[in-house]
Amino acid sequence: MHIISVGLNYRTAPVEVREQFAFAERDLPEALNQLIQTKSIMECVIVATCNRTEIYAVVDRHHLCGHYIRSFMEKWFKLPRDRFTNHLYMYEDDKAIEHLFRVTSGLDSMVIGETQILGQVKTAFLLAQQQKTTGTLFNMLFKQALTMAKRAHTETTIGESAVSVSYAAVELGKRIFGQFSKKTVMVIGAGETGELTAKHLYANGAERVIVVNRTYERAVTLADKFGGVAWSLEEAVDKLHEADIIISSTGSDSYVLTRQKVAAAMQRRKAKPLFMVDIAVPRDLDPSIAAVDNVFLYDIDDLEGIVESNLEHRRREAAKIEAMISEEMELFEQWYKTLGVVPLIRALQTKAADVHEETMKSLTNKLPDLDEHELKVIRKLTKSIVNQMMQDPILRIKEMAGEKRADEAMDMFVKLFALEDQLAKSRQAELDAAAESVVAAKKKNVQPHAAAVALAPITR
Repeated sequence: MHIISVGLNYRTAPVEVREQFAFAERDLPEALNQLIQTKSIMECVIVATCNRTEIYAVVDRHHLCGHYIRSFMEKWFKLPRDRFTNHLYMYEDDKAIEHLFRVTSGLDSMVIGETQILGQVKTAFLLAQQQKTTGTLFNMLFKQALTMAKRAHTETTIGESAVSVSYAAVELGKRIFGQFSKKTVMVIGAGETGELTAKHLYANGAERVIVVNRTYERAVTLADKFGGVAWSLEEAVDKLHEADIIISSTGSDSYVLTRQKVAAAMQRRKAKPLFMVDIAVPRDLDPSIAAVDNVFLYDIDDLEGIVESNLEHRRREAAKIEAMISEEMELFEQWYKTLGVVPLIRALQTKAADVHEETMKSLTNKLPDLDEHELKVIRKLTKSIVNQMMQDPILRIKEMAGEKRADEAMDMFVKLFALEDQLAKSRQAELDAAAESVVAAKKKNVQPHAAAVALAPITR
């Protein structure tokens, strides 16, 4: 099997393209269920943020997997592939694993070292687990990537200089207005990004902050944290002219503010300029708003490079994280290689247990006068002998699994201990169990667990 990553991000696609490939949060469970049913895909996770849409998959053959995933995207987003193929990238095996580590630790983000992506990858992984689209490989890989990312932010100072997208939006406002003390700032969206934005605004002297959200209660909760004012979206549209700065970051599928609404508000502002930053994907603010007189509209792609001075420090710290990634990749590689040894060890242990049991039966037949205590002592001692005899061979085959000629070593191990029949029985038992799982899933009209179908030999 192979691990691949297919996607597009802020480097390969502008915001007007990325917003066409944004997964709505409510649609992700169904998207995962459709993706896992795609040919050749054994496990899958979808990571969808404002700056990237990525599909991670375990596939049984990598030569055609790109085609199958593009077909899935074409069908799901209802767009011909010639509209997005040029924006896609695909990584395979080690490159895909490295890419996941870089993404999770914030090294692949527009704002290097940001921590928000860590939570986003964790959420994506947990959802995939809930939908039963992960199995042995991704359960290990994603947990390892998340753990490493937490360690990276603990053991380095990459997160000390604030350079999040929210911070960049506020920094851009400072460059234009100088200070926020006499400005009215409107934050549209009360999610994590909205809260970070409000935090940076207060840290930079904003005195009047209005929090707007479709769900009024959430707006109140966030506004109370910073002594701000909460408005409903309808109220905000009616009083839009009161805002000097608008920063929007909702999860809306359509424009929150249109050119018509902003133009009407500008008539009431009497030529006073309005600064607007759209950090949502899909975009919240109609791009045509930029044509309204005295309105200065920026989107998320305009924020890149704003905080270059802070980024220099983060780049130095990123080098330390790159070293961590190399170590983690080696650990995953070692674990990955031992997967092929597990069936061999299990077969040896099963065969040894069978031989031991047959020996005990023969002993009781030849010495029928042995009492229960004597049999218990003999069973314990003989089992100890068997375990000690197996200890060194098992240890050696684990070590040899990480070497260059691992396949030859495992073949020799099978021949030396005559494990062919035991492996065949074990394999047939797995196939029977998988077949039963698939049949049961079809009867219930649900997707079988990934582990039930991922039975192909693991190769790289």
